[in-house]
Amino acid sequence: MKVVLVTGASSGIGKAIAGFLHEQKYIVYGTSRNPEKVTNVPFKMVSLDVLDVLSIKKAVKTIIANEGRLDVLINNAGKGITGAIEDTPTDEMKANFDTNFFGPIEVMKAVLPQMRAQKSGKIINITSIAGYMGLPFRGIYSASKGALELITEATNMEVKNFGINVINVAPGDFSTNIASGRYHTPVFEGSAYKQKYEENLALMDGHVNEGMDPLVMAKGIYDILNTKKPKIHYKIGGFMEKFSIVLKRVLPDTWYEKLLMNHYKL
Repeated sequence: MKVVLVTGASSGIGKAIAGFLHEQKYIVYGTSRNPEKVTNVPFKMVSLDVLDVLSIKKAVKTIIANEGRLDVLINNAGKGITGAIEDTPTDEMKANFDTNFFGPIEVMKAVLPQMRAQKSGKIINITSIAGYMGLPFRGIYSASKGALELITEATNMEVKNFGINVINVAPGDFSTNIASGRYHTPVFEGSAYKQKYEENLALMDGHVNEGMDPLVMAKGIYDILNTKKPKIHYKIGGFMEKFSIVLKRVLPDTWYEKLLMNHYKL
């Protein structure tokens, strides 16, 4: 039975993945900064804060002590951020990268020694289709997820000879509570971006509310875990979300930018 660690499993996509893998007879450990507050989940919960290296090491050590191995890491914990680049506080930009980029790296660093000792393991980094393009008023989120995509590629080459695969899964819009957990740059009176930012906040929230069932994501992760030779990049989302990545590859930059600006009414 494979032992799986899912970060950010208290809600949303992480909770769906952990729950579904538990149903498929995996030994699943979910994480939360406050696991005692997470109720009605069938899988085990441990305390882990991706901003706290000691808590990461303690959680990984606990799992290995309990199970004797660790086969899969699903780096799911993350946070949204919105705002025009000019208006967004730089400290909030750095905080977002700490959660979405440096945090997942620290979790990878904590599990890799065990996976190397086993000569096997899979690490799945959950990024976003937004990481393939710079989206207006979500530029920092796009950048943090895009950076994790590149780290996935680099790390996969470094650890492949140890029998470890590092995989990226980029979801589109899913119906979760991510909007409530985002850092929203305030709509400043007098801001040059006030009207368009307000309009786009409503548009972003609508995309999430109309998003896909997180169970789709969970089943996609399960299929990847049962693939002998997984790819490095996977996208799970609606047709147009995935097609937008194809369009970016084939269209001139200015044409693609025009499509995005029309979509976001800029």
